[in-house]
Amino acid sequence: MQDLMTMITTLRRPRLLARAAKIGAQDYDRDRYLQRILGYGSMPSTGSALVRLLEMEREVNAQRLEEDAAYSLVRHLDLLIALLGEARLFQASRAAQYQ
Repeated sequence: MQDLMTMITTLRRPRLLARAAKIGAQDYDRDRYLQRILGYGSMPSTGSALVRLLEMEREVNAQRLEEDAAYSLVRHLDLLIALLGEARLFQASRAAQYQ
């Protein structure tokens, strides 16, 4: 099984979508994004949030590839922004553990 960061770095999405997500992730606010995407309640740890976001993004990406009428570009972009933002937080927390 791949680790979380490998799974994120191997994602291949359209260039414009990936670029927009990277720009959006610069201003990532965990409370605002995760509450909206995952629902209100207790905040999950960064690792478990990443797993849930990866699953949700895979589903939305499958809709995109199938040209499903239910596909939402805005939702997909929100998921990718949250995914990149959480990945940065996850890397920072792992780096802090080893210092």
